[in-house]
Amino acid sequence: MARKLLSDPNNLLVLFEDNHIVAINKRPGDIVQGDKTGDMPLSEVVKLYIKEKYDKPGNVYLGVAHRLDRPTSGIVVFAKTSKALPRLNKLFAEKAAKKTYWAIVKNKPKKNEDTLTHYLKRNNKQNKSYAHIKEVPDSKKAILDYRVIKKLDRYYLLEIDLHTGRHHQIRAQLAAIGCPIKGDLKYGFDRSNPDASIHLHARRLSFIHPVRKEPVEIVAKPPEDPIWNACC
Repeated sequence: MARKLLSDPNNLLVLFEDNHIVAINKRPGDIVQGDKTGDMPLSEVVKLYIKEKYDKPGNVYLGVAHRLDRPTSGIVVFAKTSKALPRLNKLFAEKAAKKTYWAIVKNKPKKNEDTLTHYLKRNNKQNKSYAHIKEVPDSKKAILDYRVIKKLDRYYLLEIDLHTGRHHQIRAQLAAIGCPIKGDLKYGFDRSNPDASIHLHARRLSFIHPVRKEPVEIVAKPPEDPIWNACC
């Protein structure tokens, strides 16, 4: 397995920063918040970055407002103040932030663009969600729009807008239409990527700033690899 380049305070990809929030371009393999692996999460890396940049004494405040799956890449926004965090939480909970993703798939969808509606049921033991056409017990409705925006040599680049934010939603819904994401063994792709990443990227995030009330639009470049490079 290829060695992953993870974020640290010296190579952190900062996309936007002011007194209240900071947006990072997460690398595949970065974990947003601490878990049982014990690996240093991105939240702690960002704290170290702030502490060093501003020479802050003592503990640095940082609030986690949303997450991305570990093998994915793209925009993650953190709150730098206790004033911003509940407002960011509300913004994401109410779907007031417009999230656009890029995904690379091997199989071309039947339609160049479509709205997908499924009912996702989460299996916690497998850390996986299963997509159903009709509602089943304990399922949650999941809706997304996709469009094919580029044909590559052997793959297709899809742009996805989320209407809901369910566990592994894009991964499960694309797999359900026969288009698993490149590298995503869990959802049916035939082989993993060498660095255990998947080709799913949080490309764009638009929202009203939680404190300044001004429009913010953030765009994140995908990771450096030949297939992503062919998309930009």
